[in-house]
Amino acid sequence: MSITHAIHRLTSLLGEGLSLSKPVLETHGLSETYFPPTPPDAVAFPRSTDEVAQIVTICADEGCPVIGFGAGTSLEGQTQPTRGGISVDFSHMKAIRRLAQEDMVAVVEAGITREELNKELRATGLFFPVDPGANASLGGMASTRASGTTAVRYGTMRDNVIGLEVVLADGRVIHTGTEARKSAAGYDLTGLFVGAEGTLGLITALTLRLRGQPEAITAAICAFPSVANAVACVTDTIQMDLSMARIEIVDTATVAAFNSVAGASMPETPHLMLEFHGTESSVQEMAETFGDIATDHGGMGFEWAARPEDRAALWHMRHHAFWSVLQSRPGCRSLVTDVCVPISRLAEAVSAAQADISASVLYGPILGHVGDGNFHAILMFDPNKPAELEAAKAASERMVSRALDMGGTATGEHGIGIGKLNYMEREHGDAWNIMGDIKRALDPQNIMNPDKLVPPIN
Repeated sequence: MSITHAIHRLTSLLGEGLSLSKPVLETHGLSETYFPPTPPDAVAFPRSTDEVAQIVTICADEGCPVIGFGAGTSLEGQTQPTRGGISVDFSHMKAIRRLAQEDMVAVVEAGITREELNKELRATGLFFPVDPGANASLGGMASTRASGTTAVRYGTMRDNVIGLEVVLADGRVIHTGTEARKSAAGYDLTGLFVGAEGTLGLITALTLRLRGQPEAITAAICAFPSVANAVACVTDTIQMDLSMARIEIVDTATVAAFNSVAGASMPETPHLMLEFHGTESSVQEMAETFGDIATDHGGMGFEWAARPEDRAALWHMRHHAFWSVLQSRPGCRSLVTDVCVPISRLAEAVSAAQADISASVLYGPILGHVGDGNFHAILMFDPNKPAELEAAKAASERMVSRALDMGGTATGEHGIGIGKLNYMEREHGDAWNIMGDIKRALDPQNIMNPDKLVPPIN
């Protein structure tokens, strides 16, 4: 049993569908953030669930690690092969297997991205709402339980994935869930695999809940004198139960990056970026109510974007905030951390994080999906100065510690991977060991994405 034997057998199975090319291996061992590269021994490009099952069966026979790979946009090292092995790239599995417009359901393969799916759905009047910013694969989004800018209205992947096709660690293929809106039949296995980060099996297809395109959409930006004012506005908005589709915060540093890199001309002060979905009348009413709330908190300089092209430009800028910040500090790398806290503690958590970063040597813009209490810090460091990376890790640890003290979580959407593994015991207690028990039951050899999410195994 060995990785070498596995590669030999997989070459016979896949032919050119198995790559040993150094550039391909390097690409599949990289991280978007600070983790050092750890390339796999080979990359498989399956074209069907049957091929995925055969790949996993061979790897199980040989005790070879298997790591799922979608678009490679994860931020906590989820797709990095820490023990070598086979990276299974789903980029050739992008079919829409079934589209049931009347039921508002789609069955898709794991490699299709959210943008590709929504492009195919345009003529139907439906869309898939989960929007993490990056054009991630839907299989990867399910594996990390992704959310994003629209979660405040439409929920996360947990709320929008109603069934899965999964290849288990022994090569068996199972199907979870149905196309029905609800079920009381047994364990929620769909929920088990959504967020498992590929540690329990490889997701090959998903049954997704679709939504109807709203009659009217209006977006806006609004400046505030401070992050505290903006967050207080968000808190009041949520507590008044205004049905926002998106409500995002960007701090002064992020706005400066927008201006210098994206060509924006925003006042360099914190902003909220928001969007309303509904009927023409309800959108107008919500916008007016929000305007009153914002004014009470010092909001100024409203800019509305009703035309589709203006909204697209606004959200393109927000979705590319990470890359704008990176470009604003050439030569630097980043540690991106996210936490989520109860809405009532959001202003306190953001203000404490800002003060902490300001007192350090770091440049660390803060932004995020504050409508559900989730915010991010992009902690920049010079890779030639190890002390800066350690400072970034320490700042991230303090953010997480405060969030946990406030009854929040170490991550609202980026997941655990290897980057936040050390916080799992504190957040979950003995329940973390139960997660390890589930992992051992479904993957006794620990070949499925080892060293991620659960307590250390062999």
